[in-house]
Amino acid sequence: MTERPELRQTFESVAATYHTSRPRYPAALFDELERSAGLSAPADILEIGCATGIATEPMARRGHRITCVELGSALAAEARANLDGYPEVSAVCASFESWEPSAWGAFDLVHAATAWHWLDPATRYRRAHRHLRPGGALAFWSATHVVPVDGDPFFVELQEVYDEIGESLPGDWVFPKPGELSDQTAEIITSGLFTPVVVRHFDWETIHDANSYIALLETFSSHRVMQAWQRQRLYAEIRRRLGQRATGTLRRHWGAVLHVARRSS
Repeated sequence: MTERPELRQTFESVAATYHTSRPRYPAALFDELERSAGLSAPADILEIGCATGIATEPMARRGHRITCVELGSALAAEARANLDGYPEVSAVCASFESWEPSAWGAFDLVHAATAWHWLDPATRYRRAHRHLRPGGALAFWSATHVVPVDGDPFFVELQEVYDEIGESLPGDWVFPKPGELSDQTAEIITSGLFTPVVVRHFDWETIHDANSYIALLETFSSHRVMQAWQRQRLYAEIRRRLGQRATGTLRRHWGAVLHVARRSS
């Protein structure tokens, strides 16, 4: 089994395409984030694992001052290039677990977009708490594949190919529907450091042809660690099956659970 630290590093090899291939989060998510965290521009924000700046740019556009901490040097370089037009945004190449700020307790918000699950569960809440001013907020969410009742059957049908290449889903796996993703309210409370403010589900859809969908899969850690023959077989079958569709495209539905929690005294 591939170890977690190795998986966490796989995004470095696709830094150049990550920004164009990964989905954008809905504007309503950032509206809710600002509202529930009580932010007014310019707020001081620490973003954990910004990658190429996909979640950074919407907050920078709203006038906030943002410090990004990104583990991958290639990803951090991409973020700097993509955010060059925002002088109040900086990207530091470091791990969140080891990064030492010039002063603790300097931020109004600490947030992580599709990065919180990569952090050490034993220390992530404690370190986030130390970075926040009294009354500051922690926020995190992830972009996850969900399949609505009227969703594209392509993904269920494609599982036979994953089975063939030895990458089967667990036997009891069921694709979650929008609104069915689990939340981490209990974990937040158990930390003893934060009080949950809001947990809200968002969902949206993207459309892909074979090239753009394969480019997306190439940014997933689970596919980066596949053997070359596995990816070749899978991608060839994606091209063949989409080639048989009149539109040549598929619809992928995304879900995110926004968690916002207030720093306890």
